[in-house]
Amino acid sequence: MSDDNFDRTIVFLIEHNQGAVGVVINRPGESAVQEHLPDWWDLASPPAVVFRGGPVQPTHAICLGIKPAGEATEGFQPIVGELGVVDLSKRPDETGVSRLRVFAGYSGWAPGQLEDELEAGGWFVAGAEPSDVVSASPASLWRTVLRRQTDPALVALAGYPADPSLN
Repeated sequence: MSDDNFDRTIVFLIEHNQGAVGVVINRPGESAVQEHLPDWWDLASPPAVVFRGGPVQPTHAICLGIKPAGEATEGFQPIVGELGVVDLSKRPDETGVSRLRVFAGYSGWAPGQLEDELEAGGWFVAGAEPSDVVSASPASLWRTVLRRQTDPALVALAGYPADPSLN
């Protein structure tokens, strides 16, 4: 894709029904979580900044977190395994979350749009792990995720330089 919003990004899909919603998990922003959400900053995985989740509604926050398995809580909606959406209107102790990441904006697709982009070869589909979302090493996450795939082409792509003309 020729969209700078998505160059070498890892987009974690949160929902894929009629359309799709996800967040870019490897683009840290400049703004500290503590500036915007002081009650939550001590749970923010390093770097404790608000990440750029995507170009749609960049003034709105989406929070994903890790909650150990066990008792259900009102402020946490599971997605996969221990990963889920955190309700920032709740108090942190109401959610049971142990680590989290805050995203400004999201990446969204209308019904059928993502499927069309996949068919056109605009995206790679790669397996994700819940821990990717709260990785303390977002700068290396793109290569890390590609290296652990089973498709040799994706593994090889992890070693390509950002600008192949400099190779």
